[in-house]
Amino acid sequence: MSLGAYVEGVGVLGPGLPDWREAARIFRDPGAYRPTASEVPAPSILPVAERRRTGRVVRLALAVALDAIRGAGIDPAQLPSVFASSGGDGANCHEICTALAEPPRELSPTRFTNSVHNLVAGYWSIAVGAMRPSQTLCAYDASFAAGLLEALVGVAIEREPVLLVGYDAPYPQPLHATRPIAAEFGVALVLAPRPTARSIARIDASIAAGEAQILDDAPLEALRRGAPAARSLPLLAALALGMPRVTTVEYLDSDGLRVQVSPCD
Repeated sequence: MSLGAYVEGVGVLGPGLPDWREAARIFRDPGAYRPTASEVPAPSILPVAERRRTGRVVRLALAVALDAIRGAGIDPAQLPSVFASSGGDGANCHEICTALAEPPRELSPTRFTNSVHNLVAGYWSIAVGAMRPSQTLCAYDASFAAGLLEALVGVAIEREPVLLVGYDAPYPQPLHATRPIAAEFGVALVLAPRPTARSIARIDASIAAGEAQILDDAPLEALRRGAPAARSLPLLAALALGMPRVTTVEYLDSDGLRVQVSPCD
């Protein structure tokens, strides 16, 4: 069984990939990628009080969501959403563990609030006034693929656009030694049931036996392997190249998520 949708907007933020426009240029120019440090902007769309409470993971996710929304030219308040992360806010988790390991074991309300896995969905709803259904999921290294499937199911059932946001960031030590994530990376897609003048491509996804596609560019491949959300890179590259392609995104141990990309004219 295949699930399909039209890609209306894309957002990206990671080392050397400041936004979708620059990332698409790099994907079309082999060897142009330079993995410089990510600059994560402050979420100006949030009220000042909420903005002060956000960590880099929230800022990362909101940045890519807004990048995709701008490309799609759609009202974010009207979009159902799916958020996917392998571990949420690891830095906040580290601070909680540190606070609980030392006397007087006091935990701030903000730390506790920011510990829930649907944290980003909450800040997104505040930022854009979104009142539509939202889901937040985790599937370890396959979180992006699981999120993409969930978003495609939503498009198929509800016949309306859906926002997908995938994001991950490194844990501080000593958690990093147990769960190493190499870099911050965020990706967002606006998926729609019908094509519009802004449609980039149609994608059709199905679970199939096979390994994930390996990127030819060594630094990009290192990023793909190093950050769970960056497992989206082969799909992003296919969208940027603007040619019919089939790619496989990492999913289950024995099966990948096979994605047919058909560019729109």
